[in-house]
Amino acid sequence: MSGQLALRGEASTPRLLVLDGDTLHEVFDVVASTDVLIRARSALLFEVGEELHVRIEHDGSVWGATARVLGHVATEGDRVTELEISDRHPIRPAAG
Repeated sequence: MSGQLALRGEASTPRLLVLDGDTLHEVFDVVASTDVLIRARSALLFEVGEELHVRIEHDGSVWGATARVLGHVATEGDRVTELEISDRHPIRPAAG
């Protein structure tokens, strides 16, 4: 990923899973991403400033990270959550 946002359809977008204890929840549909920012749709509304432990799967790699909610933006009727990614660390190559 580069410094510019990769939009869905232009390049592959990562899969973003929220870690709750030992359970992973797929609550985000990533629409754009960089190394440090992910924009995603979700049926859930997280508080601005809230930090989530996440797992990022992208191009055969898997990372653990912290995602901090920066805000919510309304675009074309959708609400998109902006997440700042930090503390990224490799977990293992993705299967498959």
